[in-house]
Amino acid sequence: MNIKGQLQCKETALITGAASGIGYQLACIFASENYNLVLVDRNEKKLLEISVDFKNKFNILVKTIVKDLSIASSPKEIFTELQQTDIKVDVLVNNAGFGTYGLFNETSLNHELEMLQVNLVCLTHLTKLFLKDMVKRGKGKILNVASAAAFQPGPLMAVYFATKAYVLSFSEAIANELEGTGVTVTVLCPGSTVSAFHERTGMADSKLLKGQKMMDAETVALMGYDALMRGQTIVIPGLLNQILAKSVRFFPRKLVTKIVRSMQENN
Repeated sequence: MNIKGQLQCKETALITGAASGIGYQLACIFASENYNLVLVDRNEKKLLEISVDFKNKFNILVKTIVKDLSIASSPKEIFTELQQTDIKVDVLVNNAGFGTYGLFNETSLNHELEMLQVNLVCLTHLTKLFLKDMVKRGKGKILNVASAAAFQPGPLMAVYFATKAYVLSFSEAIANELEGTGVTVTVLCPGSTVSAFHERTGMADSKLLKGQKMMDAETVALMGYDALMRGQTIVIPGLLNQILAKSVRFFPRKLVTKIVRSMQENN
């Protein structure tokens, strides 16, 4: 079958932050479910390795797009490139994101502005661009990766927690708006997950992570995928994470914030 035929007979999933962690595991799942893939990341070498591996294992089309999503023009460039190659996105996975650790008055402003761009602005921009075509076709799915951090303020990671609260609120709102259109929105809110995230943010020695058994990225990705396929709006992997996320509403916000601060602090 030629490339055009493969594009027509298989659905396509676009995944940002696909080179590692939850994004990579989601890419593995979609590939095993016979989706063609558009994989976006700034790690060109890793994307190429994944592309070759998936093509050999799953007999699917894999398009890689190397982009730094902290650059404001990236979402439009991705959308335009896919339009020019006649690739229609059936599933959009906004997974890319990162955090920073420390007191807000001491952390890097440039780093946090880039975080806002990736975690929040890029996610919104990509959703806006691809959603219109999905609604027009009467079919589509969007998975936004937030965090269990979305449910409370996060001293020492103030901006990161706030971006994830936005992703949760935004996803719930547009999920409601899209009822009856054939398009669903799911927001994945994992707790601490085995990945390089904590080392990169500098919080690997925090009380929150010391002695805690973290979920693996494969399990988190599978739960997110299953919820997406069912059209579930919110999924919080792990019973403890679910209890913590839901219990914060019963306590004064000031107390919750103090508890989070204590958990975030390094020993």
